[in-house]
Amino acid sequence: MKNAIVALKMFLVMTVLLGVIYPLLVTGLGKSLFPLQVGGSLIERDGKVVGSKLLAQKFVSDRYFSARPSAIDYNPLPSGGTNLGPTSKKLKEATESARAKLGPGAPQDLIFASASGLDPHISPSAARFQVDRVAIARGFDAVKKVELADLVKSKIIGRQLGFLGEERVNVLELNLALDRM
Repeated sequence: MKNAIVALKMFLVMTVLLGVIYPLLVTGLGKSLFPLQVGGSLIERDGKVVGSKLLAQKFVSDRYFSARPSAIDYNPLPSGGTNLGPTSKKLKEATESARAKLGPGAPQDLIFASASGLDPHISPSAARFQVDRVAIARGFDAVKKVELADLVKSKIIGRQLGFLGEERVNVLELNLALDRM
């Protein structure tokens, strides 16, 4: 019986320590040190939340830059890829359809979905590839088209710590800046 009482006391102490105190401490530190990240890296425009830096959104208008394709139609609840293998007929049809829609020279990240289906970034080459389409859809002249290309260049995010990952462009941030042009 003595062992059961000791075990129960230990259980209660550990529950309070690891189930209440530790989560409150970590949450408090997170909110004070990384408020943007803890809040979901939300982006606001005119005081209204328009999205997150961390999640792709569907842009269907030619007036906007497009994110990578999404196997889950940009719905964050069932996050995941298609799990289609390289010999899949369905994958082949989807990639051929994307290539036909985008035209020759389309970067791979505009043809293939990311593993999560929610990648908010595209490569700089994918952003540059879309400049002509966006400029035509917005009726930009040659000068505005150059400004648009410069905007894309200004939105390129470098490698983390200078050597991790690849250069990338956040599509939502690029489109919000495009609306401000």
